[in-house]
Amino acid sequence: MRPPIDQGTVLITGASEGIGRELARLLSRRVRTLVLVDRDVARLKPLREELLSLYPTLGVLLEQCDVCESRDIDALVASLESHFVRVDVLVNTAALGRQGLYAEARWGGLEELLRANVWVPALLTHRLLAPMLERGRGGVLNIGSGAAQLFLPGSTMFAATQRFLDGFTESLRLEVEGRGVVITRVAPGPLGDAGSQAVGAGVAPFFQISLEHCARVALAAFERGEALVYPGWGHRWVMRLLPLLPRMVKRGLGRLALRGVRREALTAPEALPVGLASPVLLAREPTPA
Repeated sequence: MRPPIDQGTVLITGASEGIGRELARLLSRRVRTLVLVDRDVARLKPLREELLSLYPTLGVLLEQCDVCESRDIDALVASLESHFVRVDVLVNTAALGRQGLYAEARWGGLEELLRANVWVPALLTHRLLAPMLERGRGGVLNIGSGAAQLFLPGSTMFAATQRFLDGFTESLRLEVEGRGVVITRVAPGPLGDAGSQAVGAGVAPFFQISLEHCARVALAAFERGEALVYPGWGHRWVMRLLPLLPRMVKRGLGRLALRGVRREALTAPEALPVGLASPVLLAREPTPA
């Protein structure tokens, strides 16, 4: 079973940058319509111009939506209905991450992260999945992180939200099994654009892959109907090894990571955004809390 990508309508959250942008580029040559979602439509306009210059007959619908606001998501769904847009595939890429000690973080920033990484994919999927099931065809591609398998002091809330996405995707996949809808989770490691210096800071070379390569691997796995994919051979090897490690070993690795977080806290007391050099995925940069 394959998701209905060719000549279909695909909605992508967080499409202005990161994996969302790369997936939009890959899908543009195949789909009939792309619905690109961001809280600031102006950030999406250069991408639309780029895609239409290559594929003039492509339908590109830009939707302003702060996905952390329920009224904005309701307005998004209403807008799609008013334009008679039927979403065949939902791609959840918008996510937030912060680095810093949990007790020292401001709750406003943590709450925003929780809403973006948990509430948003759950709500959008709930809004769009039922019509897919009624038609007997559809797809949901959730872009998460390998952080779901790690103990990450300094990124406590982020790691917790990734565990939610793991359980949510796997359980939902079983619920819709045999009903024509493909559900896949992608769990990358450190990402960056080709030649980026950010991705190389403190990250072993065999872990590093480009955003474009990650998007290609994600899309290929989605089309094969896979449940879970770890892009990058180094990252995939480590992720498959982690479940075999005793819990005490994982705690030890977490303590090593904590030392680095504390060193960062000494030089930058404020919570730092998790960037592309981190071993966790950010589809979008967080706004200051």
